[in-house]
Amino acid sequence: MRGRRFRITLAIAAVEGLLYLFGVLHWWVAVVLAVVALVFWWYIARKSSSHSLRQVGWIFAASQLLVICVPIALKVVEWLAIGVIAVLAIAALVFLLTDRSS
Repeated sequence: MRGRRFRITLAIAAVEGLLYLFGVLHWWVAVVLAVVALVFWWYIARKSSSHSLRQVGWIFAASQLLVICVPIALKVVEWLAIGVIAVLAIAALVFLLTDRSS
């Protein structure tokens, strides 16, 4: 399982990220799941003598933390788009105000 845990983590995060993007999973649910997963890994799975439990705990925590990155990245892209539109609007306004042909 250790060799495949990164692929499993990415697959889980991709599915949950899509659920967030399509509005099935709410932001706060994703945050609560990430906190629960991290607490589970930190206090239970990390110290467990069971190799399988440690791996499942790691996969659970890592996938939930990756899912949290989806809304953050979405907001960053949203603000970048707003910034680009604002710069284009200012440039167009400057162009219109400096036009002396009329």
